[in-house]
Amino acid sequence: MCLAVPGKVLEIDRNHAKVDFGGGALREVDITLVDVEVGQYVLVHTGYAIQVMSEDEAQKTLALWREILDSTARDP
Repeated sequence: MCLAVPGKVLEIDRNHAKVDFGGGALREVDITLVDVEVGQYVLVHTGYAIQVMSEDEAQKTLALWREILDSTARDP
């Protein structure tokens, strides 16, 4: 199964961007597969931005991730 997580592009330097995944998680991401601008959200898989997404889509996806992580934290 492949998993991808949305993040907000903070800075761009040629083919790489600093992306904020929330909670203090900043990572460098390869953006050669997408046409993205600072302030936009991208879906990231294994260090590559694979899709540009709206802020609304990103926030909904992040809410689902939080729900999943919260439920697994409660399971023994």
